[in-house]
Amino acid sequence: MSTATLTPAPYSEGLGAYSNGNGTSGSPSYATSGNGAFVPADQDFGGALEIVKTQATQTLRYKGKTPIKPGCYLQIKVRLKAVSGNLPSVRIAAYAAKFDDSPIANVVTQGAITPLTSYGEVIEISAVVGIGNRTGVDMVWGASADYGHFGIDLLGQNGGVVRVDDIEITDVSSRFLADVVATIDVRDYGAVGDGTTDDTAAFVAANSAANDRTVLIPAGTFRLEGNVTFDAPTKFEGTVSMPVNAVLLLRQNFDLPNYIQAFDDEELAFRKAFQALLNNSDHESLDLGGRKVALTKPVDMQAAVPNRTRYETRRAIHNGQLIAMTGGDWDTTTITAQATYNTANTRTLSNVANVANIPIGSHVSGPGVGREIYVRGKNIARGELTLSGPLYDAAGTQNFTFRRYKYMLDFSGFEVFAKFILHNIEFQCQELCSGIMLANAGTIFTVRDCFITTPKDRGITSMGGGCQGMFIERCQFLSAENNLPVSQRKTIALNVNANDVKLRNCRAERFRHFAVMTGQNHLITGNHFFQGDTVAGGIRSAGVVLAEAYASCVFSQNYVDNAFFEWTNERDPTPAFNGGFSFSALDITSNIFLSGEVATSFSYLVVKPYGAGHFINGLNVSGNRFRSINGFVERAERVDTSFADLNFTRMRNIRFEGNSFHGINKPVANPHLIEFEQNSNSQTWVVPTGPGLPFQGRALSVDAVVVRGGVRNAANALVYSNPFVRAQQSATADRVHVIWPAPVRGKIAVTARMDNDVV
Repeated sequence: MSTATLTPAPYSEGLGAYSNGNGTSGSPSYATSGNGAFVPADQDFGGALEIVKTQATQTLRYKGKTPIKPGCYLQIKVRLKAVSGNLPSVRIAAYAAKFDDSPIANVVTQGAITPLTSYGEVIEISAVVGIGNRTGVDMVWGASADYGHFGIDLLGQNGGVVRVDDIEITDVSSRFLADVVATIDVRDYGAVGDGTTDDTAAFVAANSAANDRTVLIPAGTFRLEGNVTFDAPTKFEGTVSMPVNAVLLLRQNFDLPNYIQAFDDEELAFRKAFQALLNNSDHESLDLGGRKVALTKPVDMQAAVPNRTRYETRRAIHNGQLIAMTGGDWDTTTITAQATYNTANTRTLSNVANVANIPIGSHVSGPGVGREIYVRGKNIARGELTLSGPLYDAAGTQNFTFRRYKYMLDFSGFEVFAKFILHNIEFQCQELCSGIMLANAGTIFTVRDCFITTPKDRGITSMGGGCQGMFIERCQFLSAENNLPVSQRKTIALNVNANDVKLRNCRAERFRHFAVMTGQNHLITGNHFFQGDTVAGGIRSAGVVLAEAYASCVFSQNYVDNAFFEWTNERDPTPAFNGGFSFSALDITSNIFLSGEVATSFSYLVVKPYGAGHFINGLNVSGNRFRSINGFVERAERVDTSFADLNFTRMRNIRFEGNSFHGINKPVANPHLIEFEQNSNSQTWVVPTGPGLPFQGRALSVDAVVVRGGVRNAANALVYSNPFVRAQQSATADRVHVIWPAPVRGKIAVTARMDNDVV
């Protein structure tokens, strides 16, 4: 404000503008009080007001309403001298008024007291008034102040005569702002910063007035009980505190480093920044700014955003590190409880003891429970738990163990959470905790270019359908179990329950399993996972477990190092085949399969039926490279008959060709070309298929019989008659009979198949 606007009228214009009371419009003036007179020619002041002190506190107030505005600090300055009589003391004083002229309670309205010690000596007194609690402000009036009536108080014995020069009021705001044009201070709008007073209104007012200037939050702790949005840039020297449900949105400074400045707590800042991300349409991503955030407990992502249980708009968090700290709340919750499983209700455990204490998201284990089964929901009143998948053999009542692993980022509180991206983040689990727990449901969750380092139990867990259409791309999964033999490892990099997952170009080292996947239509491409150890002739574990019989899955261009691909139906509640497609629609092409120093029984492709009668109905294994070093293995493929064997009479549509085998005793192909020579005349040639059909299958059909160089009869004459064939001969059905019209000898090529392509 200009000096002209602030400066009171001179006494020469009349004393009616100066009050002998508080300065309000109804207060008495020195024009009529009888104890004040205008002196037109004082030698020190020119025109002056001469006051005879007749009251214990003799007041002088300018009746004009001097405005008090946020960001504006006023200095009231007065020169005066004692003329005669008793010597009083003096101070700057004021009446603090709201817009309706009512007084503001509990604010300072006086400056420092200065005694007058001699006659004729001119002294100068001053005080500064403003809204904000700033160093150098004598009278802090807060945001409710609208204007003031300013002047002086004379204190002490009556009877003295004092002459007072014209009152000066000037704007001294520049003292308090480094750059008055570019910065405003929340204290200028009434913020207190004592940690208890609600400064929400002051922050909102500062934002409204900023007009692209930077809003300064100075030293102190500012309590915000409500939502605050800053459209202007912010600079935090102090900190804020807020209830969980209140949102702080920094639109111009939306990144984690600024939230850390605001809250002075990395963990809290991360939660509040995530809350703002989900309650803001202006930003699609939260930049961690390369910061490392130390976590002492799991971040319950839904609890950080209590106003939302569903979120389906694209958002992302990127560019930083999360590290689990020792001494935090990372212990696994483990509960063993009795429950009943009924195959008529395949995703429910009923009559669950202690059901209220079993957390949602708990891993379930027990006899007949497949890998990576989780608690997806619970009904305490009914004593029921909803599971992420069926069990294969747990009918009846038994004890189950429920383990609730602790995750750095836990989204399980969301009913639906979709289209979310974690990008370029390192999860340093430090063997204390797991990485990421997905929501109960949701589509297109994406983890890209991330490191999940040394998880205690799991890297990424889907407890339900939150993995539908998930993307896991260019991620590194680094195990904490590098030094353990395979048989002792328990960590799993990730699991999948729903359909359409893209698992691409990732690297995982020495987990129990890289991925345990149910659902259909997955694309698993370009990954490198290795699970070896230093045990000579050791066992190996499955790298990828595909626990869905009808797969409709592509497994291509992966580097499978000291691990194998396992195809099971362990999520089948009626594991014996009773209809459907059985093991179907799987494409395994152009992969590198490598092993070293493994047991001879090791194989790279294992089919494991969990019940009798299953068969393969659509499998393409082609263009792969199977190699064993430092020791041969028997076969590249096999059936794990721990529970049941396949039904080899029903094999359909199997292509197993174009693969290379090195260090494999028994290469296989389907169709399998057999060169056979009959050296003695015989009408029926018995052609063994040997070990050459995949999975040691039956010679179920024959595509062709080709004569090599002709066949001859007993007279050594060429015979041009065609033979016919009978497949599935001998007790093991692994031989083909080639039958001629008469006994002959010679050489033929037989193309036998383990499947039947007749539709």
